[in-house]
Amino acid sequence: MSDGNNGHIVRHEVFQTSLMSALLDGIYDGEMSIAELLGQGSFGLGTFNGLDGEMIILDGKCWQMKVDGSVRPADLDQRTPFAVVTNFVTNLTAQVKPHSTRDEVSALVDSLTVSPNYLYALRITGTFDWVKTRTVQLQSKPYPRMVDATDNEPTLRFENVTGVVGGFRTPVYEQGISVPGCHVHFIDDDHTRGGHVLDFQMAEGTVEVCLGTDLRLSLPRTEAFEAANLSPEDLHEELHKTESHS
Repeated sequence: MSDGNNGHIVRHEVFQTSLMSALLDGIYDGEMSIAELLGQGSFGLGTFNGLDGEMIILDGKCWQMKVDGSVRPADLDQRTPFAVVTNFVTNLTAQVKPHSTRDEVSALVDSLTVSPNYLYALRITGTFDWVKTRTVQLQSKPYPRMVDATDNEPTLRFENVTGVVGGFRTPVYEQGISVPGCHVHFIDDDHTRGGHVLDFQMAEGTVEVCLGTDLRLSLPRTEAFEAANLSPEDLHEELHKTESHS
């Protein structure tokens, strides 16, 4: 993507704390506070220490979405074991066709990207016929692996709701660093309901895409992270089960 003047690539950074493969291995305590995370970006997603709910960050405000689908403002001194953030700058935008499925919206997102080899922040705003979500639940030590922690998560369905689906489209080669494909969370406009998106149908709305060319990783300096198995043989299967199960 060119800046239109001198042909140089317009670079844009995405910041990430820890690795998805660490989360899969049960590394649920992180060093970074929400205050520190917000200093790295005003848009993003993640989770909280102990897997205490899903995180979404919009316009510099961090929200914590609990297992029952409820939402509360996150405290600045809370900590995160995994999060991805950026300062969202819209590169391309498109209108969603009425009553589009998630697959149709994903195809629209793909049509807006310049290459599958970059990162993209996604902001999808509008009215949804329905959104199906689930949310991780606070775990106790000794922490189980994530495939076990998420095995019996309840799913929720929100009908005729206006809100935001936000997150990232990540290249396949980042498997284990992050979640390959589209990883998105939902929050309604009243900030009362939300969670990790499993599926949706969108009545009407807008897709915005922000190109990310630079990824900056901050790895935890903890004994748990140092001892973690970050490349299990069944990495693909574990990612699919924890992120896509319905």
